This record gives sequence, C-alpha cells and structure tokens, in this order.
Amino acid sequence: MQCTILASGSKGNCILVEGSGGALLIDAGLSVKETLRRLVAAGGRPESIQAILVTHEHGDHISGVDVLSRRLQIPVYATRGTLHDFLTNRRTSNKPLDIRSCTYNDKFCVGDFVIEAFATSHDANEPCGFCIREDGIMLGCCTDTGIVNSGMLSRLHRCDGVVLESNHCPEMLKNGPYPESLKRRIRSARGHLSNDAASLCLRTLGRDVHAMILAHVSEVNNTPEKVRLSARDGLGLLYGETSITIATQAGTSDACPQVLNL
Repeated sequence: MQCTILASGSKGNCILVEGSGGALLIDAGLSVKETLRRLVAAGGRPESIQAILVTHEHGDHISGVDVLSRRLQIPVYATRGTLHDFLTNRRTSNKPLDIRSCTYNDKFCVGDFVIEAFATSHDANEPCGFCIREDGIMLGCCTDTGIVNSGMLSRLHRCDGVVLESNHCPEMLKNGPYPESLKRRIRSARGHLSNDAASLCLRTLGRDVHAMILAHVSEVNNTPEKVRLSARDGLGLLYGETSITIATQAGTSDACPQVLNL
C-alpha cells in the first residue's frame, strides 16, 4: 500500500491511497482539474480510483467531491451527519450522485480495501478518521481533530502507517494575526491538534508505528521545522527509527516526496 499527500492544509486536502488492486481518495478539497493534475503528477491513475472517503464537510476537504465523483463515476462515502450537511448546505448541483453512508466502528469494503471510520473531535457534523486495510497492511488517517483520545489511539496503534495532524505551534497561534475567536476555535477540543499534542501521540505510537506523515500544518501558525522538532521531542530515542514526513499544501513532488510506502 502507498499513501501520497496530494494537498494538506487550510486551502485544500486530498490523500491518494493506492493498493494492489485499486486506489482511494481521502477528501477532495481541491478543484477537479487540480486534483487530477496532482494525481497524475504523483504517478496515480484516475481510472484506478474506486471511491472518495470524506472525513467531514468543511470546504477544504469537500469542495471538489461533487464534480470529481461524477467525473470518475465513483461513490462518495461519509458519515450520515457529514452527508446531511453536504447535501443540505454545501451541494449546489442536482445531478445524480452516488453517496453511501458509513457508521463509526463498522467495517465496509471498497474493492480489496476494508475500511473503518472512527470518531474524531472537530467542529463539524459527525467527523471521522479512517483505518484502511489491504493485503494485511493498515493505514490510519486522523486529521482535523482537537484531541486524540484513547479510542483513536487504540486504532492508530494497530496501523503500519499513520497520517496525523500537527496543525499549529501554540506560541505562534497565541501571538499570530488571527482574531481571538478563531484562536479559541483552533485550540479547543473540537479544533485542531497542536504540535505539542501531536508530540504526545507520537510518544505512544512510536513504539508500534514506524512510518508517519504529519499533516494539516498551518502556513500561518506553524512551520515544518517546528513540526519536526516537536516530533523529535515526542519520539525521543525512537526518532531515528521512525520515518517522519511533513505534509504541505503543495503536496508531493519530485523535490519533496510526501509518500508512505507500507
């Protein structure tokens, strides 16, 4: 299994997951044109995509879902809460769309992939992360969450690779340009995971998970170097034994690969 970041951040999110028999997208927060351009540039094949998995209904994760799903003729999977908000408040087209609901902790299959959604903590309508298994390998995706609780950690512990949020440096957020109301939202339990909180997760996960991508890094309230230093603090002596990749808004490129090979 291979996981490639096509985009990660407040301007758009999209992750390509490729297995031996097909591929998935987690979120589609870019335009269709840009998503397909990045997918092909990363070596992916649009015809191999079997479904789009949606973590929640915020625009940076869902803005391209409607058109992309119809263009590729593939289904969209999300929780009932996410689908309700998407269909009621976000979607502008009346064209037929193949939507399928998933439920926390219940497994479902897409091709050879076995997928399980789990609850995250974000200011959205029934947000989720995903664990994706194929050929005995499992990937966990846990972004856009203000906390990582024991239930989330128990799932991520079982994964071979993890995409984990490391959104902001608390000091940069405190002293940054955002209005206080937005700062409170970001650092709340239903906001975004700080570098410090991600570091604590890595301290636990590093015993079992040896390949990680740190994602949804703020371009205003964080830097890749701060993310890496925080990860080093969390992993301690395990840092040299753990593959750490910092995802960016630009996504993967030949000069900056953001890929997990599992």
